[in-house]
Amino acid sequence: MASLTDIARDLKVLYHLVKPTGGDTHQERLENFYRGQATGYDRFRRPLLSGREQLYRSLTEYDGKQWVDLGGGTGVNFEAIGDRLSQFGKIYIVDLCPSLLEVARERKADRGWTNVEVIEADVTQFLPPEGAADIVTFSYSLTMIPDWFAAIEQAYKIIKPGGIVGVVDFYVFRKHPPDGWQKHSFFDRTFWPILFASDNVFLSPDRVHFLHHYFQPISFTENMARIPFLPGLQVPYYTFIGQK
Repeated sequence: MASLTDIARDLKVLYHLVKPTGGDTHQERLENFYRGQATGYDRFRRPLLSGREQLYRSLTEYDGKQWVDLGGGTGVNFEAIGDRLSQFGKIYIVDLCPSLLEVARERKADRGWTNVEVIEADVTQFLPPEGAADIVTFSYSLTMIPDWFAAIEQAYKIIKPGGIVGVVDFYVFRKHPPDGWQKHSFFDRTFWPILFASDNVFLSPDRVHFLHHYFQPISFTENMARIPFLPGLQVPYYTFIGQK
């Protein structure tokens, strides 16, 4: 059962989800949106942002020493891999939002993650200081990046040949998806993009096609995630693993 403190934190996060978000730049909008909810971000979104833990654990099975998490926010995704985090020589958590990165730095210090670096940067321009990455991930970040196509192109640029990209995010498909892919209802194709856009989260079918174009698919799964405080409703999300 949730404590009164947890309920109060959830209500605070919910308030920041529905209040108008201003700002002249993408970074300002991110900071204005997340500043008041950063400390309660992980707990509130855990049931919503499905598939993250499974994706990150599965990626530890691939060879590599350098992992770049683009739009990595608070760094909570790396808690899912536990002791296997130490098998990587360097992990970069890259984000543009100072408030979320502050939580990531606190997590790094608390967990003793000596091989983790937390970097404030535009993911469409970030270059790993130590050269090409073995693994690059996007966890529910592409839908919040205005130039998402540039982010995917940058990921392709910084991944070494044979390296791996892993993505988990919300999406909706076109009215007529490719054979074998899920067909979303008219409700899903219209309601979710409108609802999420109010928080500058933009659902689209195009990212999935773009990923399949740039990377050789290893796995692609489609699922549904429940929405906190909206019982009975589920939003589509996908998980993609590809190879350069």
